[in-house]
Amino acid sequence: MADPKPMLLVAAAALVDVDGRVLICQRPQGKQLAGLWEFPGGKVEPGETPEACLIRELEEELGIVVSHACLAPFVFASHAYEGFHLLMPLYLCRRWEGQVTAREHKALAWVRPNDMDAYPMPPADAPLVAWLRDLI
Repeated sequence: MADPKPMLLVAAAALVDVDGRVLICQRPQGKQLAGLWEFPGGKVEPGETPEACLIRELEEELGIVVSHACLAPFVFASHAYEGFHLLMPLYLCRRWEGQVTAREHKALAWVRPNDMDAYPMPPADAPLVAWLRDLI
């Protein structure tokens, strides 16, 4: 058996607006996978739930306030990167307070799931788009 890779738990959100568009964020220069488009979210800290992580990350990254009740578990990604294995639950969120603002990303885009192929995504994020297409 190969050396086991460390497991990385990352929570992500598919913010869906009233027009059925989903927010994706472009990773900034200097970060791993820079320039690729991803769902907002981040690493789950020790002792933190995925929902608490998302509430924290969405406020830090986008300046919005999301309540636990507005986060609906949807689907998850399990992907082996070179140095770690990523487990990423994706939550749906249709309600939040505040204006979505790019605080940490290079750019933001509201995109219909059928149009997401035009936005290159990390290997873990890309397969989740098909689930969004079926739902929205």
